[in-house]
Amino acid sequence: QVQLAASGGGLVQAGGSLRLSCAASGRTYDIYALGWFRPAPGKEREYVARISWSGSATYYADSVEGRFIIPRDNAKNTGYLRMNNLEPEDTAVYYCAASGRYYAGTQYPSDYDYWGQGTLVTVSS
Repeated sequence: QVQLAASGGGLVQAGGSLRLSCAASGRTYDIYALGWFRPAPGKEREYVARISWSGSATYYADSVEGRFIIPRDNAKNTGYLRMNNLEPEDTAVYYCAASGRYYAGTQYPSDYDYWGQGTLVTVSS
């Protein structure tokens, strides 16, 4: 089993920045990729960004491209979501997820096998 612990959420003004963390423990060698998701109207989980566990491949949703960065610390088995130039529309609970099946993950929540508990990001206007 893999356990994921997300943290780093909080309240920030529009235009500000936050860094979310997702610490993995347990059978981390089973992880192929890490993804970030958030709820959206009409969707339980909307894809935000993903990274291969090696850190060599990163992908972003159009809505966050150029504003969000998803680095990873190999030594700490921790993934991050660096969110810059935040907008009120980014307000959501952010979930990290790990896939044990797809090298660079996918944009589909069903392709992820393990989920963290979520961390709330609130962006005020």
